[in-house]
Amino acid sequence: MRKKPAAILWIACVLLANSCGWGQNTSTIPTSPVELTGNEQQSMSARLEVARMDGQAGIAVIFEGPNELHYYARAETAPAAGFELKVEAKSENFVFGKPVLPKWDIIVDPFGRKVEVYAGRFTVFVPIKKANVPTKLAGSVKVKISGQACTNMVCLLPFEKTLPVTIDYSQADSWKEISFDTTPNEYQVVKGPSYSLWFAFGLAFLAGLSLNIMPCVWPVLPIIVMRIVEQAKQSKGRTTIMGLAFCLGILLFFACLAGANIILQVFYSTALQWGDQFRNPAFVAGMALLLVVLALFMFGLFTVTVPSSISGKAGSGKGYTGAVGMGFLAAILSTPCSFAILAAAFAWAQAQRLVLGTLAIMVIGVGMAVPYAILTSMPGLLKRTPKPGRWMELFKQTIGFVLLIIAVKLIVALPEVRTTGVLYFAVILAFCVWMWSAWVDYNTKPSRKWLVRIIAIVLAVTAGWTFLPAPAEELIDWQKYDAAAIETAKAEGRPVLIKFTADWCLSCQAADKLVFRRKDIAKLIEEKNVLAFKADTTVKYYPATIALKNIYNEPGVPVTILFIPAKQESVRWRGMAFGDQLKTHLEKLPSQKYDYDEKENKQESKD
Repeated sequence: MRKKPAAILWIACVLLANSCGWGQNTSTIPTSPVELTGNEQQSMSARLEVARMDGQAGIAVIFEGPNELHYYARAETAPAAGFELKVEAKSENFVFGKPVLPKWDIIVDPFGRKVEVYAGRFTVFVPIKKANVPTKLAGSVKVKISGQACTNMVCLLPFEKTLPVTIDYSQADSWKEISFDTTPNEYQVVKGPSYSLWFAFGLAFLAGLSLNIMPCVWPVLPIIVMRIVEQAKQSKGRTTIMGLAFCLGILLFFACLAGANIILQVFYSTALQWGDQFRNPAFVAGMALLLVVLALFMFGLFTVTVPSSISGKAGSGKGYTGAVGMGFLAAILSTPCSFAILAAAFAWAQAQRLVLGTLAIMVIGVGMAVPYAILTSMPGLLKRTPKPGRWMELFKQTIGFVLLIIAVKLIVALPEVRTTGVLYFAVILAFCVWMWSAWVDYNTKPSRKWLVRIIAIVLAVTAGWTFLPAPAEELIDWQKYDAAAIETAKAEGRPVLIKFTADWCLSCQAADKLVFRRKDIAKLIEEKNVLAFKADTTVKYYPATIALKNIYNEPGVPVTILFIPAKQESVRWRGMAFGDQLKTHLEKLPSQKYDYDEKENKQESKD
């Protein structure tokens, strides 16, 4: 009799020990992938697993991402110091050894150098040298990952991520064994061509020269030509100084870039990557709108004049500020078309010491400015320029159309949710510019002139407030139009809402804002378990377009149809302002959740 309780107690202890072991083993489950870096098109992530390699326990850091993006394997060939891939594990409970890195791949960068990189899916192993915790306890670990991901032509922002994990070292013997090709102990790197400092500066100078033939600079070419023709009538000294002022504006732009690069590297340990500005929708939209305004200038819709109060103070200084500003603008406008050239030049510049990198960036500006300095300092060349005439006006207007094409290209590059708003605002902005210039003239009374221009400013600001912000997220879970799904839902007694719309329909967009962006209506659709369909009729062969005419006998959009269970006739609204009527019908619908709970309770009571 005494042996029986002892046996029961022994079995209970064994079961308890096993259950504790099972509970501890859950800490070794792999972590979910964490995004390290990326853009709107692609991203790179990493996750952690416990593993063994060559009989030693440790943490496996598994990287995943597209082959087009890569990490740099060595500091010597990374875009800048400290931007190579680093993995470091820290813990009060464990002592970690040096990370074991995989065998790298070789790519050729824009300068022809062979660079060691990691790409796609690969693993880094961090061995555990010593455990400072009892064998039965778990320990927390933080794995810090830093570096920079790039393509052959552009780099994303540098990143630093910390991934926390808790591991149970008592289960280390059961961790899975992994293996992969590792980096050789001795570097066997094939060096690319070794550029001398002067040769590198020469490449930077050529990169600057090439900016003058970029299509994005064409919009300011008529202005430059007209200014040069006008300067031909002035003295040689004034012509030269005006040309140098224009060159100063170009150098000022590149000085701003160099200064920003210095600040980022010194204070934030990061680099200014050429092209990052175009990942900002606000910058792209601003550039497109600037080009639209300049196109209006080319068409003669408005002119830019210097106030007499400024120009009359010093005759010798008249026009210098405008020349500097024009040079600065010319450099800005070169940026959308010079991506590949400047990305490569910046990659080299930022891999050097700050002084050399700054000089290289400024040399690019010198390369862009030199042709204008030569042209304006040689009167013989200026005298050969064509005389002003109708050809200049036609040339100016032609470039205005080129300018609009570039603006459209930038707008198309915007995220889809912003494209429509920027297009609408561009039209209203053009109207406001026309209103500012054409509605008044020199003889207009100051009071009327101020009234017209204030109205133009208010209209532009209001339009910007309305169209430029990104559209709000959809409050309703719209389903794509599906006739079979609609009939199934109706047969099951579920309410169905169909919104017939089209991309070209302005009234449909107004209905979205007035009705379907209302939080109270969206909440009722969710509470009443209404199945909502968005029926797109943008193109005539879409299923929703055919159904609108052949099934629902409606001539056009916008049309909203609500099918109420147990009712033969549907409720229809044609137009934009029907929010309150829709809300009234939705409120009368029974709560689907309530009905389900009630039926379930009745069934349980019967049981």
